[in-house]
Amino acid sequence: MPPQPPTTLKAAGYVDVDAGEIVRPGVVHVADGVIVGIGGDHPSESSTVIDLGDAILLPGLMDMEVNLLMGGRGESPGLSQVQDDPPTRVLRAVGNARRTLRAGFTTVRNLGLFVKTGGYLLDVALGKAIEDGWIEGPRVVPAGHAITPTGGHLDPTMFAAFMPGALELTVEEGIANGVDEVRKAVRYQIKHGAQLIKVCVSGGVMSLTGEAGAQHYSDDELRAIVDEAHRRGLRVAAHTHGAEAVKHAVACGIDCIEHGFLMDDEAIQMLVDNERFLVTTRRLAEAMDVSKAPKVLQDKAAEMFPKAKTSIKAAYEAGVKIAVGTDAPAIPHGKNADELVTLVDWGMPAAAVLRAATVVAADLINRTDLGRIAEGYLADVIAVPGDPLEDISVTQHVNFVMKGGKVYRHDSA
Repeated sequence: MPPQPPTTLKAAGYVDVDAGEIVRPGVVHVADGVIVGIGGDHPSESSTVIDLGDAILLPGLMDMEVNLLMGGRGESPGLSQVQDDPPTRVLRAVGNARRTLRAGFTTVRNLGLFVKTGGYLLDVALGKAIEDGWIEGPRVVPAGHAITPTGGHLDPTMFAAFMPGALELTVEEGIANGVDEVRKAVRYQIKHGAQLIKVCVSGGVMSLTGEAGAQHYSDDELRAIVDEAHRRGLRVAAHTHGAEAVKHAVACGIDCIEHGFLMDDEAIQMLVDNERFLVTTRRLAEAMDVSKAPKVLQDKAAEMFPKAKTSIKAAYEAGVKIAVGTDAPAIPHGKNADELVTLVDWGMPAAAVLRAATVVAADLINRTDLGRIAEGYLADVIAVPGDPLEDISVTQHVNFVMKGGKVYRHDSA
């Protein structure tokens, strides 16, 4: 991306996410895509001044679990996995990426393809297109294909009863059994550009095979996945719901638990003791429509969704490192901030939720240049019409988005 001209943002204040307070006024100086100064009323003569009035500035928000290649407008629910060819899926992602960015989310992890792609890592290609400025979207940290056993969560089982063989996936596409195959699957994702590895350690609400919390992989297989990823410097994120599955995942070296709806106190304490991350995805427990799903899936949702509320509050109170994730399109792309509102409604302080969507998320993806409005950080800055520490819902009404020093949204312009 070409260098961006010097810019000064002027607003009523900005959120210091570490201190959990508003600093007033909010004056941020940007050059070449980086924050070069905070405060002061005299920008350089060459700076473009953007006056945002009474708005409050925030660091660009981060969503640590999305799938930009699924969902979006014009989708036939439940059928796009077999109806969309790879080019259609990438084109679908273009609109989803733009909506996500305009909602104020400037960085995301795309956690795992589970569709027929011929082995191609479409999220890697999407991330490159965004980075090169071909299309608008958030910074993408891609996982490639999710690793799961035959018949496991994300081995699409929903078609098996009436369309046998409709979506048979390969080892390269993440379906792997046994130590040798899981090593091969991980190596394939890394070869083709994955920046982290996604593995399914337990079942889920939308898997037809087995209990949602039941552990899928053996400990030997999990340790092999972690070994392959860690030796190459990549972290491992694990779709995991059941308490026992969380405990085994942590014991085997998994870095990050996705969801964790059914965690008990022992599992939560293991996350704390081992300094592992938890990605939230709680909004879907309120907003995901399962009314048209098979009864077995509706029953799973009825069991799991109420427990999502108590487990996230317990995890926060215990001191787990919590990062925001939505599992979009489980909630619509572009509605990512709904997750922040739900977390506050369910007992997390607004300041902690903002940290989960900024500095903790940046730590999870090993980025020391993201997540703060501070000198030397990348100029990912958004504006909201009010104080998010007092009313987190203002994050649902982002009116200005800058990513890497370039303005992508300015509603008053």
